[in-house]
Amino acid sequence: MSIRLYEEIILRYEHPGIKRIVHGREDRPLTEFENVLVQYEPMISATIRKLNIYRNYEQFRQAGRVALWQAWTRYEEGRGHFAPYAARSIRGAMLDLLKNENQFETHVVQTEDDILATFIEEESEPAFYNTWSDPLIDAVEKLSDGEKELIQWIFVDGLTQAECAKNAEISVAGIKKRRARLLMKLKKMLL
Repeated sequence: MSIRLYEEIILRYEHPGIKRIVHGREDRPLTEFENVLVQYEPMISATIRKLNIYRNYEQFRQAGRVALWQAWTRYEEGRGHFAPYAARSIRGAMLDLLKNENQFETHVVQTEDDILATFIEEESEPAFYNTWSDPLIDAVEKLSDGEKELIQWIFVDGLTQAECAKNAEISVAGIKKRRARLLMKLKKMLL
């Protein structure tokens, strides 16, 4: 792991009480926090594994590092050991990030679904079909049969993701991934 990525951030927030030391291998200055970061990096990785985070690893790793920094600056020696405090801080920051991502996906993807459903419902109207839905129809025609079937199930038939998963004989997570890829593909085609 390269510590240089964080040196600028650390130096910007450097506390007046931080003593600088020299790292033996590279002959460059390191702060005490950089030593703490190196020591607790495995804890950050373990927390990512325990929370079953399977995407955006670097975003969660960075959230863990920031939480470690905040725990390190707020820690008071007389109030207990640092390791459990750091672990709770790291886990809490990652859970907050998971919660925020979930809320974002719920609201944003739902809006995209509503817009696509509106396009599909309105394509049966002649005026809309002749003026606005030509790009959508062209984009849908370029999709594979499986993708068209998924659009039919989700937006026309109104099936839940669980019902779509059962029809496609895959997991719900697989349907979610296919739906997300399909929406991104349509978005690229329409823009």
